[in-house]
Amino acid sequence: MAMNKNTVLAWATTIMIIVGLGLIALGAFRYDDVAGWGFAAVGIGFFAIAWVFNALKGRV
Repeated sequence: MAMNKNTVLAWATTIMIIVGLGLIALGAFRYDDVAGWGFAAVGIGFFAIAWVFNALKGRV
């Protein structure tokens, strides 16, 4: 299986969505104080970067 640039961006998007979901889950279920808000904010940031990677597919 050849890994071209679109495949790499697709894998990066998938991995970042999984990590983002994990961070949001940590913020929601593990930490009840202010740290939970930080984990959730970073998870949303991961979603934003994954969205950019998804938008770059086919254009790079």
